[in-house]
Amino acid sequence: MENNPKNNEIQIELSEDVAQGTYANLAIIAHSSSEFIIDFIRIVPGVPKARVKSRVILTPDNAKRLLLALQDNIRKFDELVRNGKTASFDGSLIPPIGGIPGEA
Repeated sequence: MENNPKNNEIQIELSEDVAQGTYANLAIIAHSSSEFIIDFIRIVPGVPKARVKSRVILTPDNAKRLLLALQDNIRKFDELVRNGKTASFDGSLIPPIGGIPGEA
C-alpha cells in the first residue's frame, strides 16, 4: 500500500448561507478542563440586549491551533500594513465596544 498524501486531503464544503458569514463585534471565551467555548455576539449601539450569534466549542488542542493561526494571520496583516498595502492600524488605540462617541 502506497503512502499517498492525496488520500489525506479533506474536501470542505461551504454552503451559501454559511459563506455569507455572521457579523460579530464581541467574543466571550470560557473554558473547562476539556473544552473552550467561544460565543460570538453582535452588539448594536442603543440596544440594551445582545444575542449570541454563534457558539464554537473547541478542544484545548484545537483552541491552541486557532490561537497560532490567528497570530500568524495578524502578523501577515501587519506586514501588509507596513508595506502600505492595506489600511493602517498602529495598535495604539483599540476603540471601545460601541465605537468612539461622535460629536455634533
